[in-house]
Amino acid sequence: MSGLSTHVLDLTSGQPAADLAVRLERRNADGSWAPAGSGRTDANGRIAALLGAGHALDGPHRLVFDTGAWFAARGLPAFYPDVTVHFVPIPGSHHHIPLLLSPFGYSTYRGS
Repeated sequence: MSGLSTHVLDLTSGQPAADLAVRLERRNADGSWAPAGSGRTDANGRIAALLGAGHALDGPHRLVFDTGAWFAARGLPAFYPDVTVHFVPIPGSHHHIPLLLSPFGYSTYRGS
């Protein structure tokens, strides 16, 4: 079964990044991007299912994390106003994409 989840950790506080807005977009054949799902992280910094109803996880996708608004709500600067993670799904696999976040840097990887 294919699907997509994420987990965001705030490295400045050592805590989950709760209530952070995340968009999932799929690349169209013409190169434009179309919505494929969205959500906000829960109290544990997680979104268990990002893929919207009726969308297949095939072809190029990207996750867009609204880090600027999230840091601004906490009175912190954000050098990166959003973090965009482009990826090409592996057919038939579940994809977990964690984000480690600070106001001046970030890291991501394919999780399990």
